Amino acid sequence: MDDPYERLLKEATERARREGSNDVLEYVVLRASNDRLRAAGIEWLHRELVEIVGEFNRGGDSLALEREDDHRFSIGNATMQGVRLTVRGVGFRTLTVEAGWPRRPHEGIVRGGLAAARIQSFGGPREELVLVCERQGAPRWMARDATGRQQPFCVEHLRARVAALLDG
Repeated sequence: MDDPYERLLKEATERARREGSNDVLEYVVLRASNDRLRAAGIEWLHRELVEIVGEFNRGGDSLALEREDDHRFSIGNATMQGVRLTVRGVGFRTLTVEAGWPRRPHEGIVRGGLAAARIQSFGGPREELVLVCERQGAPRWMARDATGRQQPFCVEHLRARVAALLDG
């Protein structure tokens, strides 16, 4: 509960319960649940990158992974707040993964999901991901193509993007 946002959600929940504001209470509970799913999806990206970078480094490569919290970036008309993960290869080669969600109403919405991510590397394709919640309640990243269609985003795809830093 060190996060100020978490404290605010807890206070809003308690206030809504005391005042009998069931609509507000339902919204705050849903928001908190969705935020936990968002955080889990973003943490999955980080955890997988740590594992992938570790695999390559154990094989003799020299990659570094950096994490910047409270990072802000835009996708479309929405401003996301979350993390920036940067994998540094040899020389100027980098892979950047930005992931987050709008925190305030005026920052917009994530179309078609709970959170958004962008993956880009110097000279490589730029990809946008959206975090969706499947029926079982587990979050899953989907890659969105230029037409808006979504396809599952998997660890092997992320591994290939990291491996591309070493080619050349």
